Amino acid sequence: MTDTPLKLFNSLTREIETFTPVHPGEARVYTCGPTVYNYPHIGNMRAYVFADVLGRTLSWKGYDLTHIINITDVGHLTDDGDAGEDKMEKMAAEKAQSIWDIAKHYTEAYWADVKALNIRQPAKWSVATDYIDEMIEFAKGIADKHCYELESGLYFDVSTVDDYGRLARAVTEEGEGRIETVDGKRNSQDFAIWRKTPEGETRQMEWDSPWGKGAPGWHLECSAMGGKLLGFPFDIHTGGIDHREIHHPNEIAQNQAHCCTNGLDKAENSGARIWMHNNFLVERSGKMSKSAGEFLRLQLLIDKGYHPLAYRMMCLQAHYRSELEFSWEGLQAALTRLKRIVMATEPLEEELAGDPSHPKFAPMREKFAAAISDDLNTSVALVALEEVIAVKKVDGGVKRAVIEEMDRVLGLDLFDLTREDLRIRPKSAEISDAEIEAEIIQRKEAKVEKDYAASDAIRASLAAKGVEVMDGDPLGWEWKI
Repeated sequence: MTDTPLKLFNSLTREIETFTPVHPGEARVYTCGPTVYNYPHIGNMRAYVFADVLGRTLSWKGYDLTHIINITDVGHLTDDGDAGEDKMEKMAAEKAQSIWDIAKHYTEAYWADVKALNIRQPAKWSVATDYIDEMIEFAKGIADKHCYELESGLYFDVSTVDDYGRLARAVTEEGEGRIETVDGKRNSQDFAIWRKTPEGETRQMEWDSPWGKGAPGWHLECSAMGGKLLGFPFDIHTGGIDHREIHHPNEIAQNQAHCCTNGLDKAENSGARIWMHNNFLVERSGKMSKSAGEFLRLQLLIDKGYHPLAYRMMCLQAHYRSELEFSWEGLQAALTRLKRIVMATEPLEEELAGDPSHPKFAPMREKFAAAISDDLNTSVALVALEEVIAVKKVDGGVKRAVIEEMDRVLGLDLFDLTREDLRIRPKSAEISDAEIEAEIIQRKEAKVEKDYAASDAIRASLAAKGVEVMDGDPLGWEWKI
């Protein structure tokens, strides 16, 4: 099943390509991680669910995976075009806290979301401030031929590499063009490699360099860390579609300067053979933007009583390259679907996993493999999983083995979830599960004795406490708060 060739959409070439590793038997992947100046919103986390499915797929197919996710704790400005304040310095000033404390707090919050969504740990979390020396050396290596110095810092001249902006052409088909003007730049698209600390100012994060005291540009970080930890060219670089327009074209230009000055007709000249981007998660009320103040965090979903893996299911139901709309109704539907699957797998929990290659499951396994190998088509893969669950009169251990095999890719943690885990229980609820269960038992006894007045009174009592008793629900929810 895992022998089906893996085909992936390369954002650089705009083509579906068969994955062929740079190093036989290995898969080296770099994922652009968060800038830890604020909590990630659920749209941010979609990128890491996608990258996790990619990594799980590569492992499932037998590759020795090295997955790097960076943590940006310096250098990212409030405008991607080298304008505005440093996001980390800005938040530290607003909170009147050390920038290091800000980075630690929001990194740990991000890691909590990673764990809640059952995203596997990468081989390494590369923290930007741990690689300042490597960034300076990288910049020194390209400065003479590709950069020039202004009063504000060291800038990369995009005219010194071929095919600048090819990656970004999807939006305009005319290449990159959104970089803001900085006085003295040779080209409007030129970008900062090193940003000098303005005279008379002191930053919490600044280092000495050949171009003066300051901090690295955001784009430099990923080039330096990707090259250091994975070697150029590596196999796959992932990120959100927003990175495709500025950050990744700039990263590619730096990689070209570092490795060669050749064009991008050969994808490996970009530093990675394949560039992959997940599409946006959209929410019509506008609460997906951090600039809106209160925005949609995973913790908000949890506080409202939704299990975080319901959000993972929501992501898996759509193709990663498709725009996905978030709604509470959609999340509820994903939760219901997840619960239906969990209820079907619960009877198999005590079974000893058998051999998944039973002929009865061959069509489903082939369908699953074909879907996942077709640019990570998780929506069809979920259907194949449900078809396995629907098979009757078959050894439970064999069925469990097939489900476990598929869940290694999907990451829904099916044999560790229970129906009770998936009940909707808001954080604000004051009544305990034990209290609810005791009243439910009393109500069931009253119904058995045909004491409908008592049964209705208990139902009304629970309703007054915010508990909805769900009689006759085919999924057996029994109650929700």
